[in-house]
Amino acid sequence: MNEILNLELNDMAQTEFDCSCGRHHNFTIHDIAIGKGTISQLPKMAAPFKDGKILMVFDNNTYKAAGEQAVNLMKDAGFNVKELLFDRGTDILIPDESVVGRILQEQDMDTSLMIAVGSGSVNDSVKYVSSRTKVPYIIVGTAPSMDGYVSDGAPLMCNGYKISFPAKLAYGVIGDTDIMKKAPMDLIQAGFGDVVGKITALADWDLAVKVKGDYRCDTCVTLVQRALDECFAKAPGLKTRDDDATQALIEALTMTGVAMGLINISRPASGAEHMLSHYWEMDYVARGVNPIHHGLQVGVATPIIAEFFEEMADLLPEGTGELCPKRTEIEALLASAGAPVSPKDVGISKDLFYNSLLKGYTVRPRYSVMEYAKEKGRLDAIAQKITNRVYA
Repeated sequence: MNEILNLELNDMAQTEFDCSCGRHHNFTIHDIAIGKGTISQLPKMAAPFKDGKILMVFDNNTYKAAGEQAVNLMKDAGFNVKELLFDRGTDILIPDESVVGRILQEQDMDTSLMIAVGSGSVNDSVKYVSSRTKVPYIIVGTAPSMDGYVSDGAPLMCNGYKISFPAKLAYGVIGDTDIMKKAPMDLIQAGFGDVVGKITALADWDLAVKVKGDYRCDTCVTLVQRALDECFAKAPGLKTRDDDATQALIEALTMTGVAMGLINISRPASGAEHMLSHYWEMDYVARGVNPIHHGLQVGVATPIIAEFFEEMADLLPEGTGELCPKRTEIEALLASAGAPVSPKDVGISKDLFYNSLLKGYTVRPRYSVMEYAKEKGRLDAIAQKITNRVYA
């Protein structure tokens, strides 16, 4: 029972066990390699697919970070490699229909494996195509910026909306800390913001269990909470790209992905704070403006959702409120890592912010403290109060 709690992260691949939650969990990722210099393990990880063609996907930034090195490693090992480079100049890569379609076009009939080199956009796009074509993929992470490396969802833009499509877990995951600690600081801060978001996500999950009777796996909660504690203890080191702090951040992001992969839902990682982020991102894309990094938005949204829990404290089920620290504590945690603290810090306008508090719960069919406030008749008043505070 719950054997996974006794394993190191890199040993969790192909884990299968009967859990105390009553379900049988099967984590299907074949290989995980997190640590210094692990990109060197790429040819060995890809060895079962050597007879076919390898499609490697990156953008201009991730090619410089790790793509060129990955290509050379594979070619030197005798693999037949086809390269797909998305060059968007200074614009960020939006994982939309055009990107997914291009990957599909470049996937030859004899492709046996895809290798995604990048973080959110590249990973999610390749993951989606992998799940639809049944061609497995390996992700070589280039930044500790999000938790999707080992999740089975693929958040993509579709007709102007951010939709999380069901997908399949990667065949293998490589997170080389020597590469990832060199990522732009805003990507490191984004990863930390995404980790901080798990605080309110877990509280939201507890609320959904107690109010709506949702399923919860306490093993997954334990996995995530352990990783958060380790990451938060070392957070100040992220400002100087400290090896231990970077490793703890990558492990926290990956461990959250493991928890999602075990139960095939994103509840351990995503709650109302993600809904606000998705609402803001959809607004940016609709206006033709590059959205800021997902994790930065999640980070600044987390104290806002914590404030919802504070405002609803007298009506929350027993024990739920205690799971969420106060807004000010979460703001101090973000600041300790040098990450943005307020929606104003990342350019969210007052009108967009206010509307997101009123309508953010509609972004996904997932019960949260925002919907709870709506049901109790307090959403409008809380939204107005928080907006006035933030934009005073």
